[in-house]
Amino acid sequence: MDPDQPIEVRVEDLVSRMTLEEKVLQMMADAPAIERLSVPAYHWWNECLHGVGRAGLATVFPQAIGLAATWDRKLLCKVAQAIATEARAKHHHAVCAGNRRRYFGLTFWTPNINIFRDPRWGRGQETYGEDPYLTARLGVEFVKGLQGNDPKYLKVSACAKHYAVHSGPEEMRHGFDAQVSPRDLWETYLPAFEALVREAGVASIMGAYNRTNGEPCCASPQLLQEILRRQWGFAGYFVSDCGAIDDIFTHHKTAPTPAAAAAVAVKAGCDLNCGDTYVHLVEAVKLGLLQEEDLDRSLQRLFSTRMRLGLFDPPERVPYAGISYEANDCPEHARLAIKAARECIVLLKNQNNLLPLCAAAIHTMAVIGPVANDLDVLLGNYHGQPSAPATFLEGIRKALPKARLLHVPGCRLSDSHETANWLDGAVQAAQRSDVVIMCLGLSPLLEGEEGHGGSADRSRLDLPEVQMRLLKAVHKSGKPIVLVLTGGSALDVAWAEENVPAILLCWYPGQAAGTALADVLLGKYNPAGRLPVTFYRSVDQLPPFEDYRMRGRTYRFFEGRVLYPFGFGLSYTRFSYGNLEIHPTEVSSGGKVWVSADVTNAGSVAGDEVVQVYVTDVQASVPVPLRQLAGFARFSFAPGQKRRVTFVLNAEQMACVGDDGRRMIEPGYFEVTVGGGQTHEKTVGNVLVGRFAVRE
Repeated sequence: MDPDQPIEVRVEDLVSRMTLEEKVLQMMADAPAIERLSVPAYHWWNECLHGVGRAGLATVFPQAIGLAATWDRKLLCKVAQAIATEARAKHHHAVCAGNRRRYFGLTFWTPNINIFRDPRWGRGQETYGEDPYLTARLGVEFVKGLQGNDPKYLKVSACAKHYAVHSGPEEMRHGFDAQVSPRDLWETYLPAFEALVREAGVASIMGAYNRTNGEPCCASPQLLQEILRRQWGFAGYFVSDCGAIDDIFTHHKTAPTPAAAAAVAVKAGCDLNCGDTYVHLVEAVKLGLLQEEDLDRSLQRLFSTRMRLGLFDPPERVPYAGISYEANDCPEHARLAIKAARECIVLLKNQNNLLPLCAAAIHTMAVIGPVANDLDVLLGNYHGQPSAPATFLEGIRKALPKARLLHVPGCRLSDSHETANWLDGAVQAAQRSDVVIMCLGLSPLLEGEEGHGGSADRSRLDLPEVQMRLLKAVHKSGKPIVLVLTGGSALDVAWAEENVPAILLCWYPGQAAGTALADVLLGKYNPAGRLPVTFYRSVDQLPPFEDYRMRGRTYRFFEGRVLYPFGFGLSYTRFSYGNLEIHPTEVSSGGKVWVSADVTNAGSVAGDEVVQVYVTDVQASVPVPLRQLAGFARFSFAPGQKRRVTFVLNAEQMACVGDDGRRMIEPGYFEVTVGGGQTHEKTVGNVLVGRFAVRE
């Protein structure tokens, strides 16, 4: 209890005073109080994927995939800082009220940095997309924002999940064995976790449900001991996904009993059990399956985290303990939610500059579709409760107070048994309108996590059939249509791309959805979101969902024709690129390459541009990605403004991965492209191409 002592001394002293039974209960998510040692009860399970989740009123930002679509590192950090502030406010308020229940603690099981390798995965919405580099850069900023920058105390504790090689299928996750090559493991599935450990100092790691190459992820000596602890130097606590220890003996069947499963998990380095299997650790110790010292090691990690959060120190010593409840759901955070919702919107098509709309020219507008006035599509999963959410319809209505709005759902989200008059009513509304806003897409009822209601994974990429019938019927009215899409994953909207003049992708945009959409529709904000995933033309283009090989997946390895490429997004203005310079043109291992270009807003409207740098190893001796993201930045431009932008590439970014999983820097040439996207026919503006060489 002496805050002047080093944390490791305090923790060692505390653990030494516990009985075996007390130790075991402290290794479970719902840890009870030990009153004789002044240890309060604590629940480790808390959520803040895109706002403090499941704990009442909170600011709800865009879902994680939407935050990724901003390609804005600074924004991710600010959002995380706001979330951590609200988490502190809620926690202090709850403790004062004697509430130490789940979702009111300070250890948050966020972010989800799994690679969104297949658009069918229902939980892909929780991730930062399909690219390891983008995921790592955004994840690092989010963790830094959550944990704060105090040298002694954590603002809150972040958690990188789900380690490792985890992205569906949901219905198979409890017994599935993800077979992955050493190359794919180190080239795709591990880099983001390594970055969050080494660069962000993430306080915890959560293990996945599945096995990886035969070993349950929460009891894998390879993943936990060799890679995480020995190679990366991770010193925080490791927690199982909820129920994953039970899976070791019930589904994976790699241990014969609950006691054996608990023992192998602890010995591998899983410190905390979300579930109840660790209650058998008392039996496991008595049977000699592990030693009490094995528990002590885990307890030292767990209580070090609680002490770094200041939970055993006087409040006046903890810089974050003074955050009041008024900081929760405050106006400042509401403004940040609007900014994030605006930045995440991706303009996919804008034929003949239909957008932005002229408010003065709109006398009657039809707002049609099942998600137009639906709160669920704002929130995604793992969300809090916003105090004043604005649906698409509400945002448009507020922005166009003088216009006549005709709102018709037209159909249900996916039920094909809609009544005929719904469809007829939508067509009639369109015929009486100057412009039609069609609000279609997915909701958490159609994609999500196993066991959380509705469907989990998807089997197809297109819109539900009932929505397509509605879209085609309204299209026959001949009125201009703006298609507004919701969802957390790629959609096959090839018909709309051919037939609808304007398409906006809003993801699950959070509490400010309607405000942000109205601002984009009417030109108060110029959209600049970029896709963090590839939009394929059909699920038939993809390998089997259960196949974890990266070949044929994502922009890095897919060679077919796509609908919209990774990194794509349009603007109301035009950007041009010129004067590419690469210096030096030869570099050796450990060196750096500076890549610079002039970027100009060549239009008459202010806007943001996401400048992207891709690198291709053109002389590799082993299979390598077609290209991979090596740098990006989001800049704001006034009309006509020119910027000189520079990216610094480390030679280590040019490493290829051998058959054994080892990174190596080979001599040879590398192609560099700088522009508003990949070298693709849909890219806006110029894409500059250059070369440099790596020498021995």
